Amino acid sequence: MLEPKVEYSNLSINVKEEKIVYKILKRTIDIIGSLLGLIILSPIFLILSIVVKADSPGPIFFAHKRLGYNGNLIRIYKFRTMVINAEELLNNLSPEQKEEFAKNFKLESDPRITKVGNFLRKSSLDELPQLLNILKGELSIVGPRPIVEKELKNYGIYGEKLLSVKPGLTGNWQANGRSDTTYEERVEMDMQYIDNRSIFMDIKIIFKTFSAVIKKQGAR
Repeated sequence: MLEPKVEYSNLSINVKEEKIVYKILKRTIDIIGSLLGLIILSPIFLILSIVVKADSPGPIFFAHKRLGYNGNLIRIYKFRTMVINAEELLNNLSPEQKEEFAKNFKLESDPRITKVGNFLRKSSLDELPQLLNILKGELSIVGPRPIVEKELKNYGIYGEKLLSVKPGLTGNWQANGRSDTTYEERVEMDMQYIDNRSIFMDIKIIFKTFSAVIKKQGAR
């Protein structure tokens, strides 16, 4: 009568051990990957820094507040893609644009984005500085989308689940459609990742992300 309980107990222990091994491997890959990325891509960092500075007045980098692991506020680093008076322009949007921004937290035709910024976003090069966030342990290479605090309400009952894992530089959403997906689909993809995450899945998402970026799938 007691044998099934022993089996379930052993199964629970094995699952916990697998999660610990996964977390250790994931963090190791994050550290090595971000370090190599920063070293190899340093010439590109230099070139992009010069281009961003020459294109429009303002700082080269931009730090945006997002929700990290356990809901802690973190600053996500990016190359600046907007004009310095972006907040002022946001207040001057048309009613239709304000509705679009309130729904998706972005605009298809955003007047705040610079010419160079438009290229950086479509190529995803604006996100390269997040390698520093990965090295610091605030992000992982693969994980759910890092969201702003206002977006959490859109996750409803899944909000706590979203914050139970570290957000990522890329993830299910970036690898499967990006801007071509609805917000509801993004939430669903984030939940699918959290439920099924593994090293194999992470590697698969990384390769799919490279393919999506090269083909400019869902790039806006």
